Amino acid sequence: MKSAPDSKKKKSRSFSAIGDLFSEYQPKESKGYISQEFQDFGYRLAVELDDLKHKSLYIKLAKSEDRGLLEQALSFVSDSNAKNRGALFMWKLKQLREEKKE
Repeated sequence: MKSAPDSKKKKSRSFSAIGDLFSEYQPKESKGYISQEFQDFGYRLAVELDDLKHKSLYIKLAKSEDRGLLEQALSFVSDSNAKNRGALFMWKLKQLREEKKE
């Protein structure tokens, strides 16, 4: 029987410190602080919709609205070529809210 060649090396897996996981992540704006997860999600919504002017609105929505509805509306908008993606997002969110009530 032939033994396996020594050229195969075992991959070593090591854990990183929690602080190192986000060391490369920096918000695009230098002013303001993001300390909560919903703030980060709202900011990412604003960036994705190219509507940083209304980022506080998206942060408020991320805090108070159902995350599933927000993600569905974002998915709908990301598939479109609309000029005003923020308005389309709000329209779709309103539509999803009404469907949920029924």
